[in-house]
Amino acid sequence: MQHSKKVTIASLLVTMGVVYGDIGTSPLYVMKAILAGNGGLGSINEEFIIGSISLVIWTVTLMTTVKYVLIALRADNHGEGGIFSLYTLVRKVSPYLIFPALIGGATLLADGILTPAVTITTAVEGLRGLPFFYDRFGNNQEIIVIITLTIILLLFTIQRFGTEKVGKTFGPIMFCWFTFLGAMGLYNLSGEWHILKALNPYYAFELLVSPANKAGILILGSVFLATTGAEALYADMGHVGRNNIYASWPYIKLCLLLNYFGQGAWLMEAMNDATYLEIEDLNPFFSMIPNELSLISVAFATLAAIIASQSLISGSFTLVSEAIKLKLFPKLKIIYPSNQKGQMYIPVINWLLCLLCMLIVFSFKTSQHLESAYGLSITITMLMTAILLWVYLLKQNIPAIIAHSFLLFFSVLQSVFFYSNIAKFMHGGYVAILIAFVLFIIMLTWHLSNKIKEKVAKKVPLANYVEQLEKLSNSEDIPLYQTNVVYLTDDLSEQLVDLKILYSILDKKPKRAQVYWFVNLYVTDEPYTKEYYVETFNSKHVVSIQLRLGFRMSQKVNVYMRQIVQEMMAQGLIDTQEQEFSIEPGRSVGDFCFVLINDGLYKGTTGLSNIEKLTYQLKLAIKAVTTSTENWFGLQYSDVVKESVPLVIDTREYPEKYHLTMKRTHKFSSEEL
Repeated sequence: MQHSKKVTIASLLVTMGVVYGDIGTSPLYVMKAILAGNGGLGSINEEFIIGSISLVIWTVTLMTTVKYVLIALRADNHGEGGIFSLYTLVRKVSPYLIFPALIGGATLLADGILTPAVTITTAVEGLRGLPFFYDRFGNNQEIIVIITLTIILLLFTIQRFGTEKVGKTFGPIMFCWFTFLGAMGLYNLSGEWHILKALNPYYAFELLVSPANKAGILILGSVFLATTGAEALYADMGHVGRNNIYASWPYIKLCLLLNYFGQGAWLMEAMNDATYLEIEDLNPFFSMIPNELSLISVAFATLAAIIASQSLISGSFTLVSEAIKLKLFPKLKIIYPSNQKGQMYIPVINWLLCLLCMLIVFSFKTSQHLESAYGLSITITMLMTAILLWVYLLKQNIPAIIAHSFLLFFSVLQSVFFYSNIAKFMHGGYVAILIAFVLFIIMLTWHLSNKIKEKVAKKVPLANYVEQLEKLSNSEDIPLYQTNVVYLTDDLSEQLVDLKILYSILDKKPKRAQVYWFVNLYVTDEPYTKEYYVETFNSKHVVSIQLRLGFRMSQKVNVYMRQIVQEMMAQGLIDTQEQEFSIEPGRSVGDFCFVLINDGLYKGTTGLSNIEKLTYQLKLAIKAVTTSTENWFGLQYSDVVKESVPLVIDTREYPEKYHLTMKRTHKFSSEEL
C-alpha cells in the first residue's frame, strides 16, 4: 500500500469515515461529563464555562494536533501507523522497548471495549429529548439499555460479513455529521460571542485553581475525553495516508471546536433557566439543538456512534493481527471477508469484545456511569506512545534537546491527565485496567516464551546433515514417506535449525522424501512484503527457505510453497515431480506433508529457572485453547502430521543416578511384584 496517497475529494471522504469516528463522537459526552463532575447546571457560572471550553480546546490542540497530527504521523512504517508499527521502527534500539509497546497495545485494546458502550449509550439516550419517546417511556433507563444492547449485538454480528460495502457510506455520513456539529455550534454562538475568549489558554489555567471548579485537577479526567480518538487516528493512518489526514484535519477540528463553543454559549443562557435546572443528567449537546431537528440529531448521533465503534472494532482486529505476526500473541483464526487490504475478521476477538461490551453496558446502565470509567487506560497508551516517539526522534537524529523536550512536555502533560483519571479507577476504570492487565500478561508470556525457546533450544548447522538427508532420500530400503516433507522453523539464521527437527526426520521413524524443506516464516517490519530466499546446499534434496511476509500479510504457507516448488523446478534447482495419479492433468507439483512439532516441557528439562518453566507452561496452557497451528498457516486442507518432541533434547551422557546395573536373572515372587 502506498503511503503517499493522492488527496482527492473521494479520499478525503474516506478519511472522515475511517479515521475520525472516535474523536468525532466526543462532543456527545465531553461537556456532559464536565457538567456532571461539577455538580450539574446549577453549580456553574460564566467563569467555569469559559474555562472548561478553553481546557477542551487546548487539550485537543496539544494532544491531537501537535502530538499526533504534526509529530506522530511522521513516524510511519511504510505508511502504517499505530503503536506496534512504531515499535517495529525502534525495537532494535533496546530490548526493553517491548514493555511500552505491550502496555500501550494492551491498554488501547482494552479502551476500545468501552468506546462502543459509551458512544452508543450516549446517542441512544438522546431519544429522551423526543416528545413521542419521552411521553411513552419517560426516564426509564431499561429501554435505553435494551436498545443499546440490540445495536451492539447487531454491530458485532455483521463483522463476519466484512465492512467493505458498508464502509463506502461511512465517509459521506461522517462529513454530514461534522458539518452538522459545526452548524449547530455556530447556530448557538449567536448572541454569546464572548465565549470565544476561551481561545486564550489563560482561562484554562485560571479554572484549574478557581473555586468555581469544584472538581479541581480531576476535571481533566472529563476534559481528556475530547482527545481519546487521537491514538486511533494514528493507528488508522495506513488506511488513508498521511496527506489525507493533513488535508482533512483542519475542517474536522474547526467543526469540533465550533460545536464546543456552541455548547458553551448554550450553557451561558441555560444556567439561569429553571426549566433546564430541573433536568437530571443534562446533556448540553442534545439540549442545544432546536426541537425540529431533535430526531435528526439522535439519528445522526447514533450513526456516528456506530461508525466510531466500527472503526475501533476493525482497529482491534488489526492490532491483534499485528501482535500475532510479531509473535506477541497466540495464533488465532483470521478470516479475510473481502479482497480489500486490511479487511479482516477474528471471530474469537469479535465475540469476546461483544460479550465484554454488552456486560459493561448492562452493568453500568447509564452513560454518566460509563463516562466515569472511560479514558483511564487510553492515558496509559498515550504515555507509552510518547516514550516510543521519543526513541524514534533520537533515532532519526533529531537534536537531543528537541527530543528530550518532547518527552518531558508530553510525559508531564499526560501524567497530569493520568492522575486526574485515576479517580475513575474505583468508579469503573478498573474494568479497562483489568482487561488490559490480562492482555499484557498474555503478550508478555508469549514474548518471554520465545526468548526462553531461543535460549535453550539447541541449534545445529543444517549443512552438517545434508549428506545423511541425501542418503535417506535416495535409499530404496525405506518406503517413500512423502514427495515433499516440510518443517516450519522459528529461525534459519546462519542456516542453523532446531535439533528436534532433525531428530524427527532421522531418529524417530525415518522419513524418506524426495525433497526436505526447512521453511522459516519471517515477519518483516514492512506491512506488505512478499518474497523468499533459497539455500540448496548444492543438493536437490535439501532446501531451506526464508519466506518473508509483511506483518499485515496472510500466512498461507501451502499456497506459497506450491509457487516456490514450481519456480525451483523451472530453474533446475530441484528435480521435477510429475504425478502419475491426479485429478489435475499434467500436474507437476508433488504431494506435501507438513510436519508440525509441539514443544513439550518435561520435569527433567534442564537449563531453565522455575520462573522460566512456569512462563513456558503458561504459554502451553494458553496455546492449548487457541487456534491450531495448521489453521493459522492455512494448512487445514493439507496433509499435516503433529509430533511431540521435548523442548530440550539432551544428547549428553545421562547422569550416574539414571544408570541401571544389570543383575543376574531373578525370578520375582508374588510378594515382590
